[in-house]
Amino acid sequence: MNDMRILERDVDANKVKISAQNCDVYYGDTHAIKDVSVDISDRTVTAFIGPSGCGKSTFLRCLNRMNDTIDVCRVTGDIRLDDQNIYDSRVDPVQLRAKVGMVFQKPNPFPKSIYDNVAYGPRIHGLARNKADLDEIVEKALRRGAIWDEVKDRLHAPGTGLSGGQQQRLCIARAVATEPEVLLMDEPCSALDPIATLQVEELIDELRRDYSVVIVTHSMQQAARVSQKTAFFHLGSLVEYGETGQIFTNPKDERTESYITGRIG
Repeated sequence: MNDMRILERDVDANKVKISAQNCDVYYGDTHAIKDVSVDISDRTVTAFIGPSGCGKSTFLRCLNRMNDTIDVCRVTGDIRLDDQNIYDSRVDPVQLRAKVGMVFQKPNPFPKSIYDNVAYGPRIHGLARNKADLDEIVEKALRRGAIWDEVKDRLHAPGTGLSGGQQQRLCIARAVATEPEVLLMDEPCSALDPIATLQVEELIDELRRDYSVVIVTHSMQQAARVSQKTAFFHLGSLVEYGETGQIFTNPKDERTESYITGRIG
């Protein structure tokens, strides 16, 4: 049975979940992302690494149209989720973001109870027919966020009263409550202490059983620990993309090697 599950995961990992072709991003006259093409696999953790300001977070935000919220931002090229163009005028960005969830750098629970933080998405997307349905969705999401046992007896306490690491796991639970297919994480551990970081990293490894996970990280050690694929960005360009082990031990581009060995950054 376990062998079967491993085989199924290998098949999923070869399936392209998001495909970006010739993607450019402009902030007014500034050319922030330059002709990026990349295929992101299903049920795989893909890490975006590179120096500060290299475009990795900007490109991440293209994948669920978060850049739409910035007036001066313009995105060109072709980005497809399961072969559907996400920038097609018929695609509702709100519905897209239910499918492509996002977890931000700083934990940002809503000023609501723990329960209402997780129930918010399922409520607005009409995923629960009644209170029992909603209770089940909330519990399942909190379990997936690896925080259920810590909060099950205080679901109506404010989410903002949790520790930083718990808040970030609550935000992950909130993101998975709408049953997304992709989870985007923008430096999800940068505001956390080492113990909370380890808990979130273990959670990321569990989440890839069900989701395609894309993580932006400033920590090469974290990328090496949690990801199967790694993309190295530099000055708005995608320099190199491949299996994480290969990128870190045998990079093809000298710029990648310079970054990994600490000569640029």
